[in-house]
Amino acid sequence: MSDPVNSNEVPELIGGLLDQFVSGLAQVVASMADQKPEVTWQSGGEPAAEPELLWWEQPFQIAPGMALWVATPQQSWEYTGTLTLKAAGLETVETAEARNTWLEILGQSLSVLARGIGGILGREVACEAGAERAPEKVPEISASVTLTFGETALPPIWIGFAPKLVSGLANPVGIDVQPSHPVDEPPARPPAPQSEVPPTMELLLDVELPVSISFGKTEILMKDVLKLTTGSIVELNRGVNEPVEVLVNHCLIARGEVVVVDGNYGVRIQQIVNRQDRLRSIR
Repeated sequence: MSDPVNSNEVPELIGGLLDQFVSGLAQVVASMADQKPEVTWQSGGEPAAEPELLWWEQPFQIAPGMALWVATPQQSWEYTGTLTLKAAGLETVETAEARNTWLEILGQSLSVLARGIGGILGREVACEAGAERAPEKVPEISASVTLTFGETALPPIWIGFAPKLVSGLANPVGIDVQPSHPVDEPPARPPAPQSEVPPTMELLLDVELPVSISFGKTEILMKDVLKLTTGSIVELNRGVNEPVEVLVNHCLIARGEVVVVDGNYGVRIQQIVNRQDRLRSIR
């Protein structure tokens, strides 16, 4: 959520995008690190003055100059990246691995912001290939984003919006849309890196996650809990013919019907839930 005191220092449209960005960032970190931080923003601020500041320039597939920049202090990207990889089972984490993991988290969060831009413009908008690059001139429209894990508040992340992006969102009709690629040619795939790819995603794919099946839930008074004995029946909020929920790491993934396989219970998947339902289930 935005700071109610300072939110009027950025245009309302930008404030709405920042709300979506911090919400997406919290959800992405929660899904990858198994801890949901509190993420807040307030307008203004300056990029941190430190040698290991991690810059990221993110253009959008709208028109030239429609971009933003994110500057993350080392303590913030190293802490979050390390937390994520340790949740994936690593006991020790190299600085380079934490750095690349943070860039993956940031990329997913900026995709949420891109969809917000698309909602303003009334058409689909995606992120173009970004780069670790600082702006030639620090934009006037900016905000500071703070991640807090429990009692640990990390140094603020700075995010700045290019003037063309701000003016374009304020006046969508005046945008001179220029595709990044010729309309008769598909976008070229980036060349495969020559150096070894950090094994972040491979490590995450090898993580074992708990899978559970939810037949339903209910709420009862404490006095009724104390009355439970052998043979007591607790009525759930799900009918016998309704599908059960498949939870992976406590996150709703699918729904299906109960079956018996070689004498064991199983679930036949009938529906994969959409992304919005998955995000709501981990709040």
